[in-house]
Amino acid sequence: IQGGARRTYPFSPVVESVAVCLKTDGRPLNTRIELLQGPNNIKQVMEIYTEDGMDRPFFAVIETPGSGNVVRIVNTATVEFPLTA
Repeated sequence: IQGGARRTYPFSPVVESVAVCLKTDGRPLNTRIELLQGPNNIKQVMEIYTEDGMDRPFFAVIETPGSGNVVRIVNTATVEFPLTA
């Protein structure tokens, strides 16, 4: 995901939790993870920062109760700092 970009990941209503793993090629990782239910209804937000996304990647398991959930990952860094989700 390029710096400044966002990507959404919809999934089935039967999914009870999702695993999120974010890393970079050794550059800083600066991102926001949002759990949405319905269009633009944010249920949970996580702001993530680490100096080195290769040595210290981010990993989390997010509970997703209900239906219509979507995980949105926003790379809040500049375009020079892409990340892998």
